[in-house]
Amino acid sequence: MIIVTGAAGFIGSCLIGKLNAERYLDVVAVDDFSRKDKINNLKDKTITEHIHRDKFHQWLKKNHRLVQFVFHLGARTDTTETDSKIFDALNLNYSKQVWLLCAEMGLPMVYASSAATYGDGSHGYDDAQERIALLKPMNPYGMSKQQFDVWALSQPKKPYFWAGLKFFNVYGPNEYHKGRMASVIFHAFHQIVETGKVKLFRSHKSNYPDGGQLRDFIYVKDIVEVCFFLMQQRKYSGIYNLGTGKARTFNDLATSVFNSLDRPVSIEFIDIPADIRDTYQYQTEAKMKKLRSIGYDRKFCSLEEGIDDYIKNYLDHTRYY
Repeated sequence: MIIVTGAAGFIGSCLIGKLNAERYLDVVAVDDFSRKDKINNLKDKTITEHIHRDKFHQWLKKNHRLVQFVFHLGARTDTTETDSKIFDALNLNYSKQVWLLCAEMGLPMVYASSAATYGDGSHGYDDAQERIALLKPMNPYGMSKQQFDVWALSQPKKPYFWAGLKFFNVYGPNEYHKGRMASVIFHAFHQIVETGKVKLFRSHKSNYPDGGQLRDFIYVKDIVEVCFFLMQQRKYSGIYNLGTGKARTFNDLATSVFNSLDRPVSIEFIDIPADIRDTYQYQTEAKMKKLRSIGYDRKFCSLEEGIDDYIKNYLDHTRYY
């Protein structure tokens, strides 16, 4: 059995799609399954069992001998949520329980960290483990991921193989349910189809032009390829960045969406909302040397390639991966 927590979510459901495509059909899906708008993410997936997240730890204690690998991708991912107690419960303490059980039962695991741990980037975007404790996230979500990374590194007992993946800006199919937290590509597509133009955040820093803010955008298909690679090799434990290693501007992103839709470029700039302005990252770019050093040599999709595939094969038809 392969366990995927957060199975009905964006990345978790895409990972199950990848596993099924590779003929891994004995998959256990863990989530709360309460949101009807996420159910389509699991439509047509081959899943052995659905386990509510509140019952998962007890289930794993009873069934661990049947489990081959654990992907712990479930988390509260709303970067605008300010109640740290929610993140303490769902991201930090829940993940600690998963880790401790995997260590005790001898199960390998991959878990989701986040580039939000890098905060304003003043300490760079280097995933060297000796630098991780220095990072200062700018919101409770990022702090919960940072606290777990630091905790995991400090544990005397670890799973025999484990990897934490710092996801950068992920986009792609199966994010239909994410609302405000969906990718800019998702929102740009719908704005252009409905109005013929796209709204981007104005820059509030003089050294960045409007739309010139930079992000490391990574296609979800690349995310699941790395997860699959780590499940297969199981040799080099640690925390790894997972971006493309190349930052691109939001103007680049918007232009690519217009091009994929064969529409003329029309961009309107709006102020960054006040509730996220102080914690807004102006540049992210993953250092990818560490992942490459353990043998991952697959080429990442360029922003243009990823957007074109996403729009033409998924968004234009509301198809799922």
